[in-house]
Amino acid sequence: MTSSKPSRTGPFDRAFLTSGDDVTKIILVRHGEQDLRDGTTYAVGDTVDPVLSARGRSQAKLVGEYLKDRRIDAVYASPLIRAHETGKAIAQHHAAELVVLDDLQEVQLFRDAPQDRPLVEFLGQAHVRGLGDRMAREKRWDVYPLSESSFELRKRVVNVIEEIIAANPGQTVAVACHGGVINAYLAHILNIDHDMFFRPGHASMNVVAAHDGVRAVHSLNDIRHLEAAEGDLVSY
Repeated sequence: MTSSKPSRTGPFDRAFLTSGDDVTKIILVRHGEQDLRDGTTYAVGDTVDPVLSARGRSQAKLVGEYLKDRRIDAVYASPLIRAHETGKAIAQHHAAELVVLDDLQEVQLFRDAPQDRPLVEFLGQAHVRGLGDRMAREKRWDVYPLSESSFELRKRVVNVIEEIIAANPGQTVAVACHGGVINAYLAHILNIDHDMFFRPGHASMNVVAAHDGVRAVHSLNDIRHLEAAEGDLVSY
């Protein structure tokens, strides 16, 4: 009797994991839009964990509804409010319990700075502006002082996502996290040096396939689900 299971025999099938039902699919979902607080006005500690904005809540709802009829075997999330709420919007449509992992949180900018003071008070307005200009050109977290390093971020992100892959062989998994986290993992598997090589939209989906040591990007910055009756909800 001939098996109906697709074979993975061609070189492109093996390289890009485009056939076979034993492939693990990781859907990296950026959180919905947050209610941003400017670090030049607010204390550093008050900018780390903002809630979702009204548009962000709508975005989280839309990505959850888009995925509700799809096979989702597990849902993971960062502990930060904006990602955790996005993860809940996905998990509520599935039997999977939401699993929170600390290492999925966003890059820890200015973690070693005074948390009760705005950046400009101890770095100065010109220095803060210069750091932003450098980041726009270099796209490396190491630009910022008193922060988690690029190496530290990529190490923890790659380790935690590989842990998720190992725990869910052949499954489809949604991971609600952050733009820096998504970039760190994708840059690792694509061998890209920049920490931010693209800008994922809020509530965008980015899909990676994994099997037997191979990692392949299947889609980037999918935002088709953000076209709603109330209008286009795309934001960055």
